[in-house]
Amino acid sequence: MSVTKFASAALMLIALVALIAACGGQAPTAAPTAAPVAAPTQASAAGSLVMNGAGATFPYPLYSRWFYEYAFVDPSVKFNYQSIGSGGGIAQITAKTVDFGASDAILNDEQIAKAPGIQMFPSVAGAEVLAYNLVGEDGKPITATLKFPYTAVADIFLGKITKWNDPVLQQANPDVKLPAKDIIVVHRSDGSGTTYIFTDYLSKVSAEWKDKVGTSTSVKWPTGLGGKGNEGVSGTVSQNDGGLGYVELAYAIQNKLPYGIPQNKAGEYVDPGKGPEGVQNAMADFGTALGEKLAISIVDPPGKASYPIAGYTYLLNYMDQTDCVKAKKFVEFVKWAQTDGQKFATQLQYIPLPDSVKQQVFAKLDKITCNGQALQ
Repeated sequence: MSVTKFASAALMLIALVALIAACGGQAPTAAPTAAPVAAPTQASAAGSLVMNGAGATFPYPLYSRWFYEYAFVDPSVKFNYQSIGSGGGIAQITAKTVDFGASDAILNDEQIAKAPGIQMFPSVAGAEVLAYNLVGEDGKPITATLKFPYTAVADIFLGKITKWNDPVLQQANPDVKLPAKDIIVVHRSDGSGTTYIFTDYLSKVSAEWKDKVGTSTSVKWPTGLGGKGNEGVSGTVSQNDGGLGYVELAYAIQNKLPYGIPQNKAGEYVDPGKGPEGVQNAMADFGTALGEKLAISIVDPPGKASYPIAGYTYLLNYMDQTDCVKAKKFVEFVKWAQTDGQKFATQLQYIPLPDSVKQQVFAKLDKITCNGQALQ
């Protein structure tokens, strides 16, 4: 290169450096394809805080939806819920191996004594129906909403009514030709709040059931096949022609199982699938003063328009927590579930709490402490 050309190139380079300096002191770079993201901290990472829970299958369709939707409200927390039955949920929260439990069964004095400071928080109410699977004599599935007279359900589960065309059932359903098939009773095989509600109902309508079997999350069944969870009962019913089992209404609808309804104490048949009023009326029949436990049975209500096999379902937690962050997250979630989250309950056939019950829940939540101190 000649001296003249070298000098010319040098002058051009000096001019370029001067121009860059005037524009900010750095050479331009290619625009990034995405904004740079800082390394997430524990507080901001999606799902960085895991809340483990276990228990009732009765509200599982709703709880699953709530936990999914809440991830958009508070991405920093992830709920991991195991649908293992109320008995398992009570055992795990008692042992403090989970952050919260869930049960449809009302804790008795012995259970409360084993878990000092535990509290029940009603979340929603729901109806139990008699899901069935029955093919008629013409080879076609029967899908009518069958009616079960007042004591008939107890007599079926006692093994006293064994055929679908039993006169008691046929007279209650004159427009349906019921076949001469065995009723295959299906019940829960695990500790279950759904069973607690159902056997509580049977004990109210049948003195024989109360004396021979009683009310509990797990009983010695006089007859039938066992299924684990509402899922297991639904599946066993669907696999057996003649099957009949008790499940929360959402399970019958989701599994496209026809269901029957029991006659209430006033002699009426109220279909919970046609609206929330039947369960709302049952709640109203027993009032909304739930006491310190925040729990009450609403089976076999007296009202003419009330549905007879229904109950509240509850979240379980301790009033004094040791993990302050998790304590606060639990309170925030429950308050969301009782406000913005209620629309999902309605969509899935669950019944939101009456306002007076909701206020009792909020009052209890506001009293939760961490290591003896108020939550910040």
